Amino acid sequence: MVSRDMIRIMFIRLSLPFVLASAICLFSLPASAASPEAKAFRVCADPNNLPFSDNKREGFENKIAELFAKELGLPVEYTWYPQRFGFLRNTLRARVEGGGFKCDIIIGVPSNYGQTATTMPYYRSTWMMMYVKGKGLDSVKSPQDLLKLPNLRSIKIGLFGGSPAANWVLKYNLMEQMVPYQLQTGAIEDYTGKVIVEDLLPGKIDVLFIWGPIAGYFAKQHPEIALVSMQSENEKDKDVVFDFAISMGMRQPDKEWKEQINKLIEQNQDKINAILTEYGVPLVQEQK
Repeated sequence: MVSRDMIRIMFIRLSLPFVLASAICLFSLPASAASPEAKAFRVCADPNNLPFSDNKREGFENKIAELFAKELGLPVEYTWYPQRFGFLRNTLRARVEGGGFKCDIIIGVPSNYGQTATTMPYYRSTWMMMYVKGKGLDSVKSPQDLLKLPNLRSIKIGLFGGSPAANWVLKYNLMEQMVPYQLQTGAIEDYTGKVIVEDLLPGKIDVLFIWGPIAGYFAKQHPEIALVSMQSENEKDKDVVFDFAISMGMRQPDKEWKEQINKLIEQNQDKINAILTEYGVPLVQEQK
């Protein structure tokens, strides 16, 4: 069974159902040559999923891949596939003629993800609440502030089903105000941030709950957006988890490759943090 935390974290990406089990078991795959003799740093990635990655190499995962490739003295090569059904099957698990695999690493997966081997976490972020400044919500600095608003029942709340925010809204009996969004439209050109640009900014919804890296990236582009962290703030909220650790993923047998990437993370954590900060990713510490 896939854990509830795993389901929540994969809704983070909002376009990749990693939580679905594949017909191919990773444990049955032979070890692959993602080793020091590799001729390229081969990345599995989505071509249209900013701020994470795109085929123009403008996402923060693209920049981290470039950082690691430079450390290894290798060029970066991509296998592009939309983060939809079949992503793993068509990237990390996909074979090429003559043996071997198309790509060797996914730059962002949940740290507790069971469908790949995972490295040490290289960042932790949290879900955020977004609203447009100057529209009556400027006093909202915490989730509890939203609950105290006298006009709470008239506020339209945008969220993605199955996310921690959906649990929070259900917990506080705000279902009537929910404006649900579909995780997958089937259109390759769609990306999660469209909800911010097409619905939040024009006022079709008043509040949007979304994964922190997406929120931070679009808030940097649109300074009229306010961000509120959805980290649990008291005992009452601790049954709704909002913050998650992110690692890198590779095939289960690639133990030497995993060790090599772990060393690169340790040696370059400050540079990684600088990239994440540049993209507006909210970085949080693990809650004890």
